Amino acid sequence: MASVRPSTSRHGPSTPKDRTYPVMSRREVEALIAEGRTIIIVEQYVLKVDAWRKYHPGGDKAILHMVGRDATDEVNCLHSPEARQMMDRYRVGRVEGRWRNFLPPIQGGRFRPRPQQGDREEEEEAEESQAAAASPPSSHGASRSPSPVFDGPDSTRTNPRLRRGTQAPRSPSISSLSSTDGPEEPTDGMAHLDALTRKEIKLDMERYPSLDPAVQEGIVHKYRLMNERIKAEGLYQCHYSAYAIECARYTLIFSLMLLFLGWRWYGTSAFFLGLFWHQLVFLAHDAGHMGITHDFQTDTVIGILVADFLGGLSIGWWKRNHNVHHIVTNSPEHDPDIEHMPFFAISHRFLGSLTSSYYERVMEYDAAAKVLIQVQHYMYYILLLFGRFNLYRLSWEYLILGLGPRKGPAAWHRWLELAGNVFFWSWFGYGILYKCIDSNWDRFMFVLISHMTTMPLHCQITLSHFAMSTADLGVHESFPQKMLRTTMDVDCPQWLDFVHGGLQFQAIHHLYPRIPRHNLRRTQKLVQQFCQEVGIPYALYGFVDGNKEVIGRLAEVSRQAAILAKCQNVLAARGDPLHSHHH
Repeated sequence: MASVRPSTSRHGPSTPKDRTYPVMSRREVEALIAEGRTIIIVEQYVLKVDAWRKYHPGGDKAILHMVGRDATDEVNCLHSPEARQMMDRYRVGRVEGRWRNFLPPIQGGRFRPRPQQGDREEEEEAEESQAAAASPPSSHGASRSPSPVFDGPDSTRTNPRLRRGTQAPRSPSISSLSSTDGPEEPTDGMAHLDALTRKEIKLDMERYPSLDPAVQEGIVHKYRLMNERIKAEGLYQCHYSAYAIECARYTLIFSLMLLFLGWRWYGTSAFFLGLFWHQLVFLAHDAGHMGITHDFQTDTVIGILVADFLGGLSIGWWKRNHNVHHIVTNSPEHDPDIEHMPFFAISHRFLGSLTSSYYERVMEYDAAAKVLIQVQHYMYYILLLFGRFNLYRLSWEYLILGLGPRKGPAAWHRWLELAGNVFFWSWFGYGILYKCIDSNWDRFMFVLISHMTTMPLHCQITLSHFAMSTADLGVHESFPQKMLRTTMDVDCPQWLDFVHGGLQFQAIHHLYPRIPRHNLRRTQKLVQQFCQEVGIPYALYGFVDGNKEVIGRLAEVSRQAAILAKCQNVLAARGDPLHSHHH
């Protein structure tokens, strides 16, 4: 491969536009990954992006989840045309035909090193191909309660239709489903969880299009055609007049906060400050996805001004977290947006003390978790009241530890963010809490009310995913199918869009993250048509019904926790040394 190694520049290799690349086999790519190379496939080209990992503004973990995979759709939907053009310099080869994905090393994939002379490579690859074709999707990383979204007597793949939560009957509980395959009260708790995992994979396999490569390729083809139509209709273009209205709303809310603060109506003033922060998050979210100017540096500065200077949070932390969420949505081991142990578990698999690849630690199902998970459906809204305090912790951890890129175009963002957080605590902590409020009790209540007012935001964030599938159908599931399988939209009248801030269109947003939020409602019609054509159910709920589904999911996992505890108690009473302890 030395003959095709690109020359190096300050930010990595450079590539002439007229360069030709050697065709690389799947076995050659596997050998490079076995050697520790970071290899992804984009538009039939092999990219070796080791040099870019330390520069990537979205963090290296988002890249690591694409190693050995065709990352074309993920790269195109999350990056600007300029960023995609920059990636061309990392090309080292090309592939022919349909690429068959590997399981990335960060997710447990294993790779064979470069073969020695005399190895029977062709026979090995043929055997591997046959085994992959014959085996069902791995149960590793798969977990999901039966989806209440798509269950119902009329749920078929041959006659897909749009479903609203108010119309879909609830499916049987997972415990009753699993009882058809074995004892009604299993005595081995972990075996019971494994049975649930297998059942959940089967449920999703029955509801969604086949994982046959030709079927998934057809879905991808229509997804890309829809993207071209979205471009043609100008839905990527931002309407700045809409943001003028948004800014007028922010100014009005902040002015009311100051007015009531001056009148010493501290509770009312705190409420409007919380509402101000609630609204600002939507703008920061748009900027973080380059959905405003579509220029990386400009939108990042907007995001820092909004998130850090006015909100006291870190847009850099959010990008690092959020990019991974967009790639491995609802994966219990890998998606940080659903990893909330010991407070919440939206899948029974969290009861097995999973290891988080994002946080690089075991999410222990310990004594505290055993108590909290039992009551999580009762504590859900109460805990969300304190969600903003956790965001402070995560933001400062990111900034102080320097978890963002320290080189490249995003390296200076950390220092601007630190300045922004100092500014925030100056105007909020010193200017408002200390100088404008008289007593410590009033200060305490001001902080509490202002932060609790942002609770609906945390509810909106969790609503779109907590009730959806957490099953892993394997590496051959297409990007658009996975996004629609793990994400729901929330139905609301157009006049309420400003309350939801675009988060009610999460399924559409996951398909096309860079579409400005004011165009998502128009894009929804195209996505609904796409879903009908390819046979993927489109989950659409009202806000109240969506919340019911989330509470139902939390309650279901709580019931499974009780079953697991019962099984472990029975085994402990029998003196079983292999299964009575937690493992």
